[in-house]
Amino acid sequence: MSVPVVASIGTTHPWNVAGLGLDARVCAEYGVRNAGVVVAVSAQDERGVHALHAIPSDVVRAQLAALPHSDAYRVGALAGAENVRAVAAYLRDRALTAIVVDPVFSATLGGTLVDEATYRAFVAEIVPLRSIFTPNIPEAQRLLERKIVTGDEMISAAQSLQALGPRAVLLKGGHLDGDPVDVLALPGEAHVYRGGRLPGSMRGSGCVLAAALASELARGEQIPAAVESARAYVRAKIGAGTTFGTMQVAF
Repeated sequence: MSVPVVASIGTTHPWNVAGLGLDARVCAEYGVRNAGVVVAVSAQDERGVHALHAIPSDVVRAQLAALPHSDAYRVGALAGAENVRAVAAYLRDRALTAIVVDPVFSATLGGTLVDEATYRAFVAEIVPLRSIFTPNIPEAQRLLERKIVTGDEMISAAQSLQALGPRAVLLKGGHLDGDPVDVLALPGEAHVYRGGRLPGSMRGSGCVLAAALASELARGEQIPAAVESARAYVRAKIGAGTTFGTMQVAF
């Protein structure tokens, strides 16, 4: 029996506690083969982002063309407007394949990962893709240009984002006060996921969730079931409390 393939498209992290290196570890735990396209190389550590280098767009296009057949795609931090357009063009031709887009605009520990031109290209080219879109609250607020502070506002925001083109939107509510609430918006329906807040704050939790979700979809799970399983996977990682340097990490 063939092993499912998840292709990750994004940015490196020297510690592999986020980005492409972390995707590979999540996929390995799921028993899924991971392929990868490097769109940018970052210099990050416990203090945040120190440097970011976008890979030339012709090299990004060549990497995309060289990818094997993939059962799901996982899109992370993208750098450079031309690279955003290259990734979007590639994925538009694969709209029937599961595509998980995590809109990473900044690092958890500080520092931006996209300039204004890249952000505008992302909004125009990536947001409308037929993806499973997984923003957190700050990312959704920037995209919608409005505050999100209640559960009802989360549902409305997730539905507004889904109306822009994605197959589904999983709006992550960990940044709000109180116990976290996540909202999955599908055409004509919304699912609300609740759970007690766990101690600690795991570095790369969004990357872990996106990679786990892509792995679940690559193995044939439907979106609601894949979301439930991926959320449980992330909560188990946070509960384990693994540390690396001064950070709580997934592995």
